[in-house]
Amino acid sequence: MKINLALISPNLNAYSETFIQNHKKYFDANVKFYYGGYLPIFLEEEALLGLNKKERIIRYIKERILKKKPEYTEKEKALINSFKKHKIDVVYAEYGPTGAAITNICKKLDIPFIVNFHGADISVNDIIENYKEQYERLFDHSSKIIVVSRQMYNRLIDMGCSAEKLEYITYGPEDDFFDIQPTYKENSFLSVGRFVDKKAPYYTILALKKIVEKYPDAKLYMAGDGPLFNTCINMTKQLALENNVIFLGALSHAELLSYYEKAKAYVQHSITAANGDMEGTPVAILEASAAALPVISTRHAGIPDVIIDGETGFLVDEHDVDGMAENMIKLLDNPDLSEKMGKAGRKNIFEKYRMEIHMDNLNKVIHDVIK
Repeated sequence: MKINLALISPNLNAYSETFIQNHKKYFDANVKFYYGGYLPIFLEEEALLGLNKKERIIRYIKERILKKKPEYTEKEKALINSFKKHKIDVVYAEYGPTGAAITNICKKLDIPFIVNFHGADISVNDIIENYKEQYERLFDHSSKIIVVSRQMYNRLIDMGCSAEKLEYITYGPEDDFFDIQPTYKENSFLSVGRFVDKKAPYYTILALKKIVEKYPDAKLYMAGDGPLFNTCINMTKQLALENNVIFLGALSHAELLSYYEKAKAYVQHSITAANGDMEGTPVAILEASAAALPVISTRHAGIPDVIIDGETGFLVDEHDVDGMAENMIKLLDNPDLSEKMGKAGRKNIFEKYRMEIHMDNLNKVIHDVIK
C-alpha cells in the first residue's frame, strides 16, 4: 500500500522548475500537491484551502469575544485540516522557506517532513538574514534535508544543520535527453535558462563576440526569459551580433530538443549575484551533458560536481569571459573534440545522475523517515 505524501511548492507550474514536476510524477507515493506560497493555500484538483463555517464561528468567538489568540493562523489551521483529511504520512517541502513555514504544523501533527533546498534559499543574503531563526527550528525538527550540491551541504553545516540530517542528492535529467544525437556540424552553441544575474547571460554574449572575430558564422541560441532578456537583446544590437545570437524565448521541453542536436556545445556562465544568489546544480547543465553536448561553464556551486573539467567539458572561474571564449574556440578549432567530450559527459550522467538514480535516492529517504 502506497504512502500518502504532501508535496508543497510555492508555485504551481513554473517552467524553470522541471525538477518539482518530476518529483510530483515519480515519487513512489500517493502525492497530494499543495501550492500557492510558502504556506500553501491551494491543493491541486481541489478547492481553495479554508475553514468551514463552524470553524470560522468558533475562531471569531475566541478572537473577538474571549480575546484569546489562536494557536494557528487560519491558513495553518486549513492546512492541518487538509493533512488530517488526506491522512498524510510524510511532507516534502520544496525550498527552505517552505520548510520553515510548515515546521510547526508537522511538529504538531507528528508528521515526518523533508525539506529540499535548491540554491537561492541558502544563498540570497536577505533570505538567510530573514529566515535565520526559522531555519534553526527547521534544522531541529525536520526528518531529513536534501541538498543538490556539495557546496550547499557544507554551507548548511556552517549554518548549524546536523550532518546526520543532510542528504546530497542532485537532480536527474529526463530519459529522452539520452536519445538526442547531436551532429556537431554547425558552429553553434546553446544556452538554456532564465535571464537573471546568477546565470550572467551577458557574459556568454560577450564571449561570443570574441568568437565571431575568428568564426563570423558562429551562432548562440539562447532559450528562456527573465528580467535581463531585453537588456541582452539591446546588448547584441550594440555589439552587432543580431545575426549571431538567436533569442528563442521560453520553450517547452519538446521544442528544445532539436537545438541540442545542432549545437557543438552547451554554454552557461553562472556567477554569484550581487545579492548573494547562487545556483544549486543547474538542471539544464545535467540535461545538456546527458544530450552528449560538452558543457562550458564556471566553477560555481554544484557545476564542478557534475562536469569533469577537461573530460566532459571546460570550467573557468566566474567572470572569466576570455577563458570561456578560448574554450568555445577550442571546440570550433577541433571538430572531433565536441563529440569525444560529449559522449564522455553522457556516460558520466547516465552512470551517476540519471532520473532513475535521482528518484530511487529520494524515494529511499521518504520511506526511511516513516519507518
